[in-house]
Amino acid sequence: MAFWSSTSVFTSKVPRKILFMFTLSLSVTYLFYSLMSCYNSFQFQENYVYQGRLVTEETTFVTLREKLYSTSPQVYLDEELIERTATEQTIAVSSVINSVGFEERTAGWVRPQAATASSVSGAAAAAAGEREHPEFSTTDSDLRRALNCTSDYGVKKLPQAIIIGVKKGGTRALLEALRVHPDVRAVGNEPHFFDRNYEKGLDWYRELMPSTLEGQITMEKTPSYFVTNSAPKRIHTMARDIKLIIVVRNPVTRAISDYTQTLSKRPEIPTFEVLAFKNRTLGLIDASWSALRIGIYALHLESWMQYFPLSQMHFVSGERLIVDPAGEMAKVQDFLGLKRIVTDKHFYFNKTKGFPCLKKPEDSSTPRCLGKSKGRTHPKIDPDVIRRLHKFYKPFNMMFYQMTGQNFQWELEEDGALPGSRD
Repeated sequence: MAFWSSTSVFTSKVPRKILFMFTLSLSVTYLFYSLMSCYNSFQFQENYVYQGRLVTEETTFVTLREKLYSTSPQVYLDEELIERTATEQTIAVSSVINSVGFEERTAGWVRPQAATASSVSGAAAAAAGEREHPEFSTTDSDLRRALNCTSDYGVKKLPQAIIIGVKKGGTRALLEALRVHPDVRAVGNEPHFFDRNYEKGLDWYRELMPSTLEGQITMEKTPSYFVTNSAPKRIHTMARDIKLIIVVRNPVTRAISDYTQTLSKRPEIPTFEVLAFKNRTLGLIDASWSALRIGIYALHLESWMQYFPLSQMHFVSGERLIVDPAGEMAKVQDFLGLKRIVTDKHFYFNKTKGFPCLKKPEDSSTPRCLGKSKGRTHPKIDPDVIRRLHKFYKPFNMMFYQMTGQNFQWELEEDGALPGSRD
């Protein structure tokens, strides 16, 4: 019995020890291989992250650099993007700066380029320099300074000033003269946002605007705004402090100029005399004809004065813009808060067209004069019709003088030949 008892104890204890040792051995082996695997994985992942980060940083910096020195006026650097990648750029730039002779190659070139980039020509020089120095790189602070000095960059803003009228008053001549000023950026074409395209939204409107830098004014002109009933409220909703410019002209001359333009496109239309009267025998003027209705300036101004004070409006005399363009431009520049840069040295009188033109820029071989559609000779109008129209407009003109506090002296032209007898 003792034999069987001792044998039972032996067989019950030995397998348990063996099993324990075997299990412990497997556990240690598994732990060892696990640690080795984790180490290799960690080392590979760290290397991968570092390499990926380096590629991303270098690519980002190259992209920013290309945007900065691109000659396209539509491309500009986003400040938020610069802030977001500042740390990454610094790391990438540091690795590049450590390369042999980098600072010596760029130090003498970057600073002059940043200094000369404050003009459009400077931006072009920087773009050319970028092609000649493909190794160019700099710190984030240098990038910011170069950005602030480059006039091709900026942001698209809603206009701070609009030429709202009037049609055939001289708005195109005024706009072209204003565009000579370095602190004015204006849309060349008429957007017609507040009368025809309002449903497209302000984002659509903003995208039409040129990019501007700090201190520059964004402008546009659409003469039909002045006679559009909904335009004052819509513009006020966009910017209640906006500055409005209205170019006015003797309403009789303006009506004839308006008719001359239409006649050039539609030669089959009736004569001016026929369109101007409901009943010529009775002397009933047809004020519903748009060519005549636009000239009732007091009627249209009343709508604008419901939303804007006179201090935000500036009235330009279309007649004085012809005989003294520099004088009118001085007043406009003062109204916009600009330095008087556009002066009499920028104009000369074109006898063929009958109005002033801008002198040619230094880099151009031809003067900047308005197109062929400007300067048309007006058709001869019956003097009796002109006299009747002056009589029709006189009370409205007097009201307009009172509302604006300016006397444009259009009544002095009643008995004489109409000046500015060109479109």
